[in-house]
Amino acid sequence: MKILQLSVFLENKEGRLAEIIGTLASAGINIRTISLADTKDFGVLRMITDAPEKAVEILKNKGVTVKTTDIIAAGVEDSPGGLYKVLKTFKDAGINIEYMYAMTGKNNGNAVMIFRVDDPDAAIKNIKGVKFLAADDIYRV
Repeated sequence: MKILQLSVFLENKEGRLAEIIGTLASAGINIRTISLADTKDFGVLRMITDAPEKAVEILKNKGVTVKTTDIIAAGVEDSPGGLYKVLKTFKDAGINIEYMYAMTGKNNGNAVMIFRVDDPDAAIKNIKGVKFLAADDIYRV
């Protein structure tokens, strides 16, 4: 149930983001979800694509600094308190969330949240009552 996320380190300059996205588009790679965090000098572009291994290869061949990270995704009830229930379950299991972001779209009527945790395997094994999604659920949205 782990999902491969790409993290791309970008110079904070005009057009650099468009270059990266254009490179993936030219290769026929579809981005399923994306998040961009920045500092003054660089940004970290996190994304999940429908072909993560191919995306890494293409970006590295273009000289882009990219690494992969195992993340987990969970279906979250799309109602007030839905996210709180999931977060409380993580807390009760002693799982620290390093960061999270949402996907657009839904999975079986649920919102989809992406979580980066210290130990994805432990989270999947120890957290009960949360619907973790398989990689294909995310790659093929």
